[in-house]
Amino acid sequence: MSTIRDVAQKANVSIATVSRYLNAPEKVAKKSAEDVANAIRQLNYKPNLLARNFFKSRSYAVLVLVPNIANPFFSRVIRGIEDIGQQKGYAVLLGDTRLSKERETEYFQRVETRQAEGVIQLSPNFPGDISNAESKIPFVNACECFPDAPYPTVNIDNTAAARSVVEYLISLGHRRIGCVLGPDEESNPNPITRDRLVGYHQALESSGIEFDQQLMASGNFSLGSGLEAAQYFAQLETKPTAIFCMNDEMAIGLIQGLKAKGLRVPEDVSVTGFDDIEFSKYCDPALTTMSQPAEDIGRTAMNVLYKLLEGESTSQMRHVLPTKLVVRESTAPPAK
Repeated sequence: MSTIRDVAQKANVSIATVSRYLNAPEKVAKKSAEDVANAIRQLNYKPNLLARNFFKSRSYAVLVLVPNIANPFFSRVIRGIEDIGQQKGYAVLLGDTRLSKERETEYFQRVETRQAEGVIQLSPNFPGDISNAESKIPFVNACECFPDAPYPTVNIDNTAAARSVVEYLISLGHRRIGCVLGPDEESNPNPITRDRLVGYHQALESSGIEFDQQLMASGNFSLGSGLEAAQYFAQLETKPTAIFCMNDEMAIGLIQGLKAKGLRVPEDVSVTGFDDIEFSKYCDPALTTMSQPAEDIGRTAMNVLYKLLEGESTSQMRHVLPTKLVVRESTAPPAK
């Protein structure tokens, strides 16, 4: 088994440089870092993380709280988190909270007992004492974020992005535009549902289109709720000519449900989603959607958390990443 000394000799650097690379690679000169990385790969060197953690009394692990680990969008965010975590020498622990505050609190105790050192939360809840959020536990909120949160957040401008989607439908000539909502309750508010609904309203208002409550269908970001929304819209006497879904999974379920009711997409009804998950390219028809930089959200969140863990200052509290409308075959001008 190779040792740190073998790596140092292979890379022609000191043992201290190898150790520095393993703990903080960004602090090693580029050429030396490349040499050490090549040596580690060639020798198949496995650092003794247990010894390192025991010596420093640190776990070198972070906890990611995921509201639905089966959701394809969150899997991309997690991939971005793990990319940076691996670079920085941190293990990533996943907690599938299933939208349960009790499960969030249970996982959060791993940080309080030092099994993990910091938290990235992908839903808008803080599962602990919010008054101590900044002072005691390194914490970053990504994806679903409240604008006034007292800790760093990483997300997109959901209002502007939703408005762009609906404005695109209006530009095609649609005036009767339905909406499949995401989850939202007074006891468990969801900021992205609320922000995307604001964008929907803004687009209608700016084009002089009167809001119609009948065109609202409830949803919970699942395929099944998209299917249920299709049944609702199909039975309306005056059907929408276009439907904006607040995520791709609901849009894909909606398309299948509309087709089962004998409605064609986009000839009878145009459909848009939100997120640009991998499946959106391959559904029939391919889905027009708002693309989020999911991996970059994860990478940014982990970089921000790393700074907190290393005691670096984080003057920037809000990190808002760009979005892009991806037009595919599920949208077209309304039938004459």
